[in-house]
Parts: sequence; C-alpha cells; structure tokens
Amino acid sequence: MSDVNGNAGLARALELSHEMLAVAEHGDASAVAGLDAERLRLLDSRRSNSGNLNADERLVLQQINDLNDRAIGLFEHRRRRIEREMDMVATGRRALVAYSATGLQRR
Repeated sequence: MSDVNGNAGLARALELSHEMLAVAEHGDASAVAGLDAERLRLLDSRRSNSGNLNADERLVLQQINDLNDRAIGLFEHRRRRIEREMDMVATGRRALVAYSATGLQRR
C-alpha cells in the first residue's frame, strides 16, 4: 500500500471516528459497533502495510484516539444514567409495596 492509500485509509478512519461520536451521542451501540468494525479494518490494513508513521499520521491517530475516548465516555455516562433510573424505579417499587401494605392495615 502506498503512503497515499495509507493516508486515505487513515483519513477515512478519522471520518468514521467522527461518525461514531455522532451516533454515540444518540446511544445507538449497534451502529457504533458497525462503524468501529469498518474503522478497525482500515487501521489494521494501515498497520500491516507500513512500518513507521510520520508526524501527520501520528496526529491523525491521536485524533482518532481522542474521538474514541469521547464516544466511550458518552456510553459510560449513558450507562450510569440508566443505572440511576433503575435504582429510582426499584426505590419506587419498594415504596409502593410499603404504602400498599400500610393501606391494607388501616381497614
């Protein structure tokens, strides 16, 4: 693979990383996984076809890494939010059971 094709592959991997971040903001894990698989293929191809990276390529890889970290952060935040919501539902159910039991004793 020539440097031009390698750079095109890295540029496409960067585009996919931007797409992944946008999709992650909406919480679509399956779409992110599909984009990630395509991006991984491009990155593996780049790694296997060339040795050393130049400064521009390292910069692109750093940008890809930063975008990846942001997407992961979005999913972690979403997971924590869902866990809090589940805790609130469980608390509400326990309260409902407690109040229902109290209401039956009044009769």
